Amino acid sequence: MSPPPFEASLAGGLFPRPDAAPIPRYLEQVYWWAYVHPHAVRLFEREWLVNAILFGNYGRLRDAALAELGTTIEGRTLQVACVYGNLTRRLRERMTSDARLDVVDILPVQLRNLASKLPRDERIALLHSDASSLACADACYDQVLLFFLLHEMPEAVRRATLGEALRVLEPDGRLVIVDYHRPHRWHPLKPLMHLVFRQLEPYAADLWRHEIAHYLPADAAGMPIVKRSFFGGLYQMLVLTKPAQA
Repeated sequence: MSPPPFEASLAGGLFPRPDAAPIPRYLEQVYWWAYVHPHAVRLFEREWLVNAILFGNYGRLRDAALAELGTTIEGRTLQVACVYGNLTRRLRERMTSDARLDVVDILPVQLRNLASKLPRDERIALLHSDASSLACADACYDQVLLFFLLHEMPEAVRRATLGEALRVLEPDGRLVIVDYHRPHRWHPLKPLMHLVFRQLEPYAADLWRHEIAHYLPADAAGMPIVKRSFFGGLYQMLVLTKPAQA
């Protein structure tokens, strides 16, 4: 298997290869203001702002996801997409000395930003890769984390990303997903979120219309799923366990 086009341990620098994967068109068109432009990274990489966007729930959702990964994180973990805030740093603090964390993202600017937030660490690698077509073998991770990623994807990309996350997961491994969810009927923020989705997050309403299980591949039918909702149902966390016989 050829090496990913953008890979580095945090013991060194980030070196993009000439055959680096292109930025998806939908990201450039829809999310240039949030993730693609360097000014966007400088604006949104503020802990208080990330928490405000999630109505004060960032720490709660981050800690819930980390708790599912383990108080002490062993083995090999994949985080799909860089995240504003301190999620990855907190994850690193839980890793054992022989654990491994790979973080993949399609945007070099996001990988560089994450590298600037983390200390040098041979256990961590940042990979330039498309979440819907991961450059790694089957069943090579003990656990996979998708933190507020699926709502930013068109349906076809979302389906492919979930399929890839399950493909690279070892039998008995866990997929942890945190994202938006349809809130309770009389949630006071429901009208505001409708407006936000319509103006800024055109794919997010999909997660109000369908459960995330709707986007799983056909061979995932019957897979054990544990679901929790937060903040009046506006957010959700799913934990999927890949069957041992898969």
